[in-house]
Amino acid sequence: MSNFNLSDWALKHQALVLYIMIVLTITGLIAYTKLGQSEDPPFTFKVMVIRTGWPGASALEVEKQVTDKLEKKLQEVPHLDNLRSYSRAGESLIFVLVKDSAAPSDIPDAWYQARKKISDIRHTLPDSIESITFNDEFGDVYGNLYALTGDGVDYAELKRQADMVRDALLKVPDVAKVDFFGEQKQRLYVEISNAKVATLGIDVNTLLQALRTQNRVVASGAFDSTSEHIRIAVSGRYDTLEDLREIRFRAAGREFRLGDVATVRRGFEDPPTQRVRYMGRDTLLVGVSMAQGGDIIELGKRLDVATKHIRQNLPIGLELHQAASQPKAVARSVNEFVHSLAEAVVIVLAVSLLSLGFRTGVVVAITIPIVLATTFLFMQLFGIGLHKISLGALILALGLLVDDAIIAVEMMASKMEQGWERTKAASFAFTSTAIPMLTGTLVTAAGFLPIATAASTTGEYTRSIFQVTVIALLVSWVAAVIFVPYLGYKLLPDFSKHRSQPSIWTRLRSKNAVATIPAEEHQDIYHSFFYRRLRELITACVRYRWLVVAITLGTFVVSIMGFGMVQQQFFPDSTRPELIVDLRLAEGSSYAASEQEVKKLETWLAKQKGIENYVAYVGSGSPRFYLPIDQQLAQRNFAQFVILTESSEQREQLRSKMIALFEQDFPNLRGSVLRLENGPPVGFPVQFRISGESLSTLRSLAHQIASVMRDNPHLRNVQLDWDEPVKVVHVNVDQSK
Repeated sequence: MSNFNLSDWALKHQALVLYIMIVLTITGLIAYTKLGQSEDPPFTFKVMVIRTGWPGASALEVEKQVTDKLEKKLQEVPHLDNLRSYSRAGESLIFVLVKDSAAPSDIPDAWYQARKKISDIRHTLPDSIESITFNDEFGDVYGNLYALTGDGVDYAELKRQADMVRDALLKVPDVAKVDFFGEQKQRLYVEISNAKVATLGIDVNTLLQALRTQNRVVASGAFDSTSEHIRIAVSGRYDTLEDLREIRFRAAGREFRLGDVATVRRGFEDPPTQRVRYMGRDTLLVGVSMAQGGDIIELGKRLDVATKHIRQNLPIGLELHQAASQPKAVARSVNEFVHSLAEAVVIVLAVSLLSLGFRTGVVVAITIPIVLATTFLFMQLFGIGLHKISLGALILALGLLVDDAIIAVEMMASKMEQGWERTKAASFAFTSTAIPMLTGTLVTAAGFLPIATAASTTGEYTRSIFQVTVIALLVSWVAAVIFVPYLGYKLLPDFSKHRSQPSIWTRLRSKNAVATIPAEEHQDIYHSFFYRRLRELITACVRYRWLVVAITLGTFVVSIMGFGMVQQQFFPDSTRPELIVDLRLAEGSSYAASEQEVKKLETWLAKQKGIENYVAYVGSGSPRFYLPIDQQLAQRNFAQFVILTESSEQREQLRSKMIALFEQDFPNLRGSVLRLENGPPVGFPVQFRISGESLSTLRSLAHQIASVMRDNPHLRNVQLDWDEPVKVVHVNVDQSK
């Protein structure tokens, strides 16, 4: 068994080898069409946000009575890295960050423990706490966003039509869920006339109690007949505005209608908590999320068909616009891969044909699609989809997977040129090169091993680099020792009969040969000009080995020094043409002030060229339309634009203009113009955190550090995330009076 030769086995079972090659190629191509396609590889978000509402409480009361208690208990959560909290008037926000080294399988238990521990101390919090919510669903990507707009149409009608749109989109295969963004909460307003109430002597508390009692949901009872159980339903609850106006109550011995003393009308939450605007118009945004393991490109095609039908059935005046399309971005990435792959194949073919000769180059050329197809097959088996990381790994592997095939076929061709029989030449290629090739393959694979073993979100995000590269290299080794000997046996020429058409390397090897070899004797290809010079060079290196070692070490030191001058950035910026623009007003700014700044920037954007569309989120950040986006939470003093440009060049031009714009205008806010990131979101790349007890000292130190950072020429747009005090009107009530 120790002398088992795979190449010799392949030549003895040629029909089986041919069958395996054809089956692997066909099944691999089929597997390619079934691979899940997405923009980014999935990774685990190790952040949970806990929001506690306590209406009426000041920021200090929220901090002392809610945030501090919750933080102390949350420190018991396993794998906890740190806690970051924001205490505002009436609201507590706590960010729970799990250690980056925690395994993805540990995260669900960490979130369960966080919920459990908060539940354990719920009784110690103030009784007037409104709600405690936990948000750990940060991985849902709404890759397709649609803006529903209509001039003169209120949010109630938009919501009604959006419900119909959602019902239609949920029927599309691979759609996981459909959510709304920018939805305005409807309200019924009862505006009591103080003058009428005072004139008629009506007690407002009596009026409010009548409203509460009339609309209370209580059991009305039931009875059993001889054959049925029948529930009793009592009328009187509010179904229409007129029902509310007709509510009657007695005061001062008289009966009144609610409509006699109050105006009853429909409306929306005022002021709104958040709103979405598309191209300067109020809109209701519809987000579509893909099911896990789905094909985003195929989903995009189905959604195009569905939305076309939806637009045809919308009422006149309503329009459905596509605000974001992840399928287009993924299709562009796949097309770039196919283009790069085609270029690489052409280059490899050209080099192989020119350097190895036509038939030898054809053997290598046939091996490439077989290896790639088999790689696709294993990618499907291991659940590796097509995304920017795996596609990049495939392009990287393409330059490596041809090495083994070239070594094997060149060794076989060399021995055949020396007059060896085909089978013997193929067998010798295995015995002399198989183990060195396998060793080299494993060493190369080991070079990517740190990526696979990295216990971090970055390692999880980039793991497919290791997976795809190792699969391709191992498959290429198997192809080199089984498929290449078979192909060489069938395709390599009889060199004793084809000496008239040697390859470039054969001509180089034969140039200035020492002696003319008779035609009836085989040519010693190593006794030639090329190999003589190569042998002399190697001999000199061995003779002056210490000089070679010194040169090698010197080159290594110079390269290390040069590497320090290379710009270091683990993940480059995304090539997507979107820009993210964050607008941060002073803490305590009203929603109206944020909306005013948004409309001002919309006016400027409307005059710019190269913009396909833009969406403004007032009071909140954009939903996760792109997996690595640094998502922002709802704040009255915050707004965010997502600007889709026509190309990357237009994006960079617009970015430069907007940076200059914020330096000259918009004095009431801090503007940030950001490209989309690749990899796990980072946010601000340079961040400092100052902790302490004295608020005045903290502010003083923070401003000093910010000043130092602003003086650094490599930094810009330095901001503080907590600075401005919030205005409060204090009403001092004389309790005795």
